[in-house]
Amino acid sequence: MLRSEILRTADERFRDLPGFPFLPCYVEDLRGFEGMRMHYVDEGRRDAPVTFLCLHGEPTWSYLFRRMIPAFVHAGCRAVAPDLFGFGRSDKPRDDARYTFDFHRDALLAFVERLDLRGIALVCQDWGGLLGLTLPLDLPDRFTRLLAMNTMLGTGDAPLPPGFLAWRDWVARNPDLSPGKLLGRACPHLTSEECAAYDAPFPDVRYKGGVRRFPQLVPDRPDAAGASIARAARQWWRTRWSGESMMAIGMQDPVLGAPVMHALRSDIRGCDSVLEIARAGHFVQEWGEPVAQAALLQFGPAP
Repeated sequence: MLRSEILRTADERFRDLPGFPFLPCYVEDLRGFEGMRMHYVDEGRRDAPVTFLCLHGEPTWSYLFRRMIPAFVHAGCRAVAPDLFGFGRSDKPRDDARYTFDFHRDALLAFVERLDLRGIALVCQDWGGLLGLTLPLDLPDRFTRLLAMNTMLGTGDAPLPPGFLAWRDWVARNPDLSPGKLLGRACPHLTSEECAAYDAPFPDVRYKGGVRRFPQLVPDRPDAAGASIARAARQWWRTRWSGESMMAIGMQDPVLGAPVMHALRSDIRGCDSVLEIARAGHFVQEWGEPVAQAALLQFGPAP
């Protein structure tokens, strides 16, 4: 992609972010995405036997995992948290039409292969799950554990939750939404500085193409983009998955809360462990330290 076709948020907008001391890492040669720069956090031993791959959703970025990453690293694991294109410190295509299901999925596949990540514990929430839960179809030998939080598979063969449909309509009417205000409402314990960190990637409405597009991309019919891949992934999780699994549910989430998560749980072979976070809403990672500790306890010491 030509440099003129992308936007890049200035570095100074990310200075002194509260609770986020991690050095930025970048990759600019992803297969099929040459000319675009993806940002990621990469903490812990590069040779660790377990890598927690933390995938954010809408409208957040790797900042959302700041409460979980230290626990993973302290346990001797590696923690990698990329910013999807259009979010965080990653480049943002100017054209909203660039943001498609395959665009994001292919970028994640290229990212995993480029960093040669193995022994992956997939940590996913929101679109991090809609995309991330399909990745083992292509890279099954790289994934060994799963921590799913308030997410779903977009199979297109079941009605979407009413709360999501309301959210999709609201975003369509408010293309310049403020992620910081949204997070502040959903997570009342956040400080104003933490809320501002969620607005940092987006100096103005031009930078919010990914934010605008994600709600519209959730498959809502069997022939929607991504739906067939999600159905294949559902079958894979039902029949081929042999790793360890855990769910953490933010019980105050009106969109992807307990009913959606328990439906997903029934599609994941051997997923018996469920942690309910009574006070948490959709953005479970903002209550993430005990979730990370519970996952480490569930999965046991790294081999």
